[in-house]
Amino acid sequence: MTSLAIAVLAAGRGTRMRNGLAKVLHPLGGRPLLGHVLATAAALEPAALVVVLDPCSEEVAAYVTAECPGARIVWQDPPRGTGDATRRAAEAVGDADRLLVLYGDTPLLGADRLRAMIERHATAGAAATVLAFRPARREGYGRLRLAEDGRLLEIVEERHAEPELLAGAPCNAGVMLLELEAARPLLSRLPLRPEKGESYLTDLVAALVAAARSCVAVEADPEEALGVNSQRELAELEAVFQRRRREAMLEGGVIMPVPETVFLAFDTEIGPGAVIEPQVVFGPGVRIAAGARVRSFSHLEGAEVAAGAVVGPFARLRPGSRLGEGARVGNFVETKNAVLGTGAKANHLAYLGDATVGEGANIGAGTITCNYDGVAKHRTEIGRRAFVGSNSALVAPVRIGAEAIVGAGSTITRDVPDRAVAVARGGQQVKPGRAPDLRQRFARRRAEKAAKE
Repeated sequence: MTSLAIAVLAAGRGTRMRNGLAKVLHPLGGRPLLGHVLATAAALEPAALVVVLDPCSEEVAAYVTAECPGARIVWQDPPRGTGDATRRAAEAVGDADRLLVLYGDTPLLGADRLRAMIERHATAGAAATVLAFRPARREGYGRLRLAEDGRLLEIVEERHAEPELLAGAPCNAGVMLLELEAARPLLSRLPLRPEKGESYLTDLVAALVAAARSCVAVEADPEEALGVNSQRELAELEAVFQRRRREAMLEGGVIMPVPETVFLAFDTEIGPGAVIEPQVVFGPGVRIAAGARVRSFSHLEGAEVAAGAVVGPFARLRPGSRLGEGARVGNFVETKNAVLGTGAKANHLAYLGDATVGEGANIGAGTITCNYDGVAKHRTEIGRRAFVGSNSALVAPVRIGAEAIVGAGSTITRDVPDRAVAVARGGQQVKPGRAPDLRQRFARRRAEKAAKE
């Protein structure tokens, strides 16, 4: 059996992105471009996985190490093009027979397409198999010159291609599968292109053909082979990604009346029959159970919502939020690292941070858990069927017992026992008939201040 190694080329600096973030770390669906590619590579279970980076890519290297600890980082110092990067990767993969070359900025290419490419490569007995596609906008891509019988003869850079080739030939997607026995000696002899002083992996095809080795091309869907070189292209790719994710959700039975307004993350999970209203944003790590409802203008990240629960409108669920069955988090309520039990409610204008709310408990408008003391975070526990009145401040660490009642406007600094009533606010004073005198006093002060000015 032959063994497969994968090289992910990510040494490009992405200057056209026009900011300080490495191109391959720009997010697509809440995940870096490179993260999508690494996940696809891992799904193929390669014998070795190599990521080629330039020496200024410490931030990218840290991401690779965290995301894919088994990957080996190869530094391309100095960066001298895709041919040189592939040569370095080929030297790093040991005894692998084949090398699949992927790119860190081509995130939509799926494992199924690559498996089909590997199968075609084996069936054709090819030394190299190149992924081709026919994008709507063809500028910037090399063209594949094919023989009449379909064999691949060479990859021609766009600026060197004749008009007929530019108009009709498939474009080069960059992805290439190589037989290392044939490719290794030729990779080290690829010429340096004078315009940039770099060697191009595309030149390997002509070199293999000249050595009487067979090369073939496999066409991909125009969208899945798209790469990113600018913010415009990243936005276009995000639109493709979102459309595909929404279509998959709808096919799975998710109810989205206006799907084009819903933003999904790469790992969003929504059960069939759940309702997602317009203008909802999902960050990474969200799971919505069947039968739940997320109402408009809500933002969720790192949260779990059980069946029958309702979120929003205008709610924010931050990481660590978990809503039990039938729980409700309403308008302008924010939760963070908070667990709401079955049927618990915080219907409006509340902040629940680092909190546990028992089943059936009711949190009044304006309630906040004061979880941070300036140094550390502390937890608030609210028992089952407890009632917390409006505009209350619960200063953590504190526990409100089961079936307890906290009076509106209270600042609670000590534990409240089960079934107890706690009221902590200043006593009300009433002075009959004093309102006119107070208004006159205020009027005199305003007049005196105006006269001085």
